[in-house]
Amino acid sequence: MKTDSFLYLASQSPRRAQLLDQIGVRHTLLLPDAGEDAEGLEAVLPGEAAADYVQRVTALKLDAALARLERRGWPAAPVLCADTTVALGARILGKPADAADAAAMLRSLSGQRHQVLTAVAVAGSGTAGSPSRRAARLCTSWVEFDVLDEARIAAYVASGEPMGKAGAYGVQGRAATLIARIEGSFSGIMGLPLFETAQILRAMGWTI
Repeated sequence: MKTDSFLYLASQSPRRAQLLDQIGVRHTLLLPDAGEDAEGLEAVLPGEAAADYVQRVTALKLDAALARLERRGWPAAPVLCADTTVALGARILGKPADAADAAAMLRSLSGQRHQVLTAVAVAGSGTAGSPSRRAARLCTSWVEFDVLDEARIAAYVASGEPMGKAGAYGVQGRAATLIARIEGSFSGIMGLPLFETAQILRAMGWTI
């Protein structure tokens, strides 16, 4: 990539910033303004499938980020958004509301195999310009949890790690001790599938 290339990362996730650093992509955070209802974009529609949900939310986040960039008048550059969801069968597991909700999610995942879906979308123009400058990918992985007793669930919830994470766990942290098997993309489960992200950026002229 060019030495002056950078993109805007429209995500509050430190894990996504870490993953971009891992592949050498320079980025500047483009976070929501105080008046934006970022969480409101994550509402699930009745009967919505997990794959449809995560792609729709990612597109909405990208629209919001492009509008934010235009309002601020910052220099044009690509904008990257991503969203991750956990699906246990047809049930979508979002971020836990509190510790009790986190514990309930972990009980439901105990001994089960579930999907982790992450959508990533990039607007190459960095403005609300041509839709042809947008590209998106979906990454689907599978995670199988060990059978968890109440003591292990309580200890993990007490660590604080489940909060703010889809499905109430972070694969890169202490939850690694709860996970028996993974199929798919580790970085995708973390929150940004690097293979798919690199595909998009290469198609937009980046060398990765």
